Amino acid sequence: MFWIQLIILLALILVGSQLKGIGMGIMGALGTLIYVYIFNLPVGSPPVDVMLIILCVVTAAASLQVSGGMDYLVSVAETIIRKKPQSITFIAPLVTFVFTLLAGTAHISYSLLPIIAEVSAKKGVRPERPLSISVVASHFGIVASPITAATVGMLSELQGIAGNTIGLIDIVIVVLPASLIGLFAGAIAAHFMGKDLDKDPVYLEKLKDPEFSKALAFSDTVDQTKNHSWRAKASVGVFLSGVFLIVLFGLIPSLRKVSMIQTIELIMLTVVLINVLLGSAKANQIAKSSIFTAGTEAIVSIFGVVWMSNTFINANEVFLSESLKGVVADHTWVFAIAVFFMAALLFSQAATVKAVMPLGVKLGILPANLLAIYPAVCGDFVIPSYPTLVAAMNFDKTGTTRVGKYLFNHSFMVPGLVMTFVTVLCGFIITSFYL
Repeated sequence: MFWIQLIILLALILVGSQLKGIGMGIMGALGTLIYVYIFNLPVGSPPVDVMLIILCVVTAAASLQVSGGMDYLVSVAETIIRKKPQSITFIAPLVTFVFTLLAGTAHISYSLLPIIAEVSAKKGVRPERPLSISVVASHFGIVASPITAATVGMLSELQGIAGNTIGLIDIVIVVLPASLIGLFAGAIAAHFMGKDLDKDPVYLEKLKDPEFSKALAFSDTVDQTKNHSWRAKASVGVFLSGVFLIVLFGLIPSLRKVSMIQTIELIMLTVVLINVLLGSAKANQIAKSSIFTAGTEAIVSIFGVVWMSNTFINANEVFLSESLKGVVADHTWVFAIAVFFMAALLFSQAATVKAVMPLGVKLGILPANLLAIYPAVCGDFVIPSYPTLVAAMNFDKTGTTRVGKYLFNHSFMVPGLVMTFVTVLCGFIITSFYL
């Protein structure tokens, strides 16, 4: 029965990923129904804490967007990227990583990708190089951020281990430098991808089209005529102050009167309140913003798919534990591969944490090793249908960023694998000294 149930799990996840939007959520709900009413499995627990964290952080980010603060941040990023265009393969991913880390959502990268594509093409840099690693880096910004559902979910799993002393700040201290080293390694790999733009046959063929050549006549400078109001800038200050407070409460637990999860929720909703009271964000517009819409889609997807996964894993806990315990005890890295594989299917760092990390706890993997493995939840670049990957390919007018003939040999695979491997490896090295 285990293998039949596993096939159903994988099939529904794959179908859901093709439906886009809330497809993963509704297929996950179907899977839970099948497990409970056909296989008589006990129903698992939905990831309520994760969903509430995402809702609060996304609402805060949406208030930033409505207030104009997101546009201001993008203009700052554009200035940084345009300063040294020849180094864009290294600068662009660092910018997307930092912005995601601070904002708590990779949705901010949608505003940066067209800038990266434009600047690289204008300066003769193969756009595939900076775009591929920038997208991957934005995903890793989620696991390095102290305010994301993935990080808080990881904290929750670690705190459930007897004797564990790893806190929120410990996660950041390990994952942040490991991710930055992995980012640099991934950027080096991306730097050598494909032919130079002036030698790429696809690009050279496109240049024969006058309309295409005209479309590449980008501007070299930032539009200085667009003014950002003080309210837009203030909303950025309010949001970043909220992030600072979360880090402070994580660093000094004695300041808290509620759990870390509740602390993040309260602070992020307070950020929304202040942005609304400042008059820079209209309360009725926040729920209509693109960031809020994308966030609610993610909540529904995570709700269904994690509920299904938890139902399957909890019901088969004994079989999975007996099958994997011996192997994982001698080779912890095997569990990292399992986490990465599930992340490639679930398309969500938070969903992967809640679906798979409890199994790692039950297998007796040390908390420090689980923390080192944590960045492996960023395997959502493997199947080239994730929204940020699709957006990057669409923004690249030169056609260098694309899906390969065999689906998996796409532009994001090499830098993604390099960054994942190096980040996890550095995580093990850092935890061996730090924890």
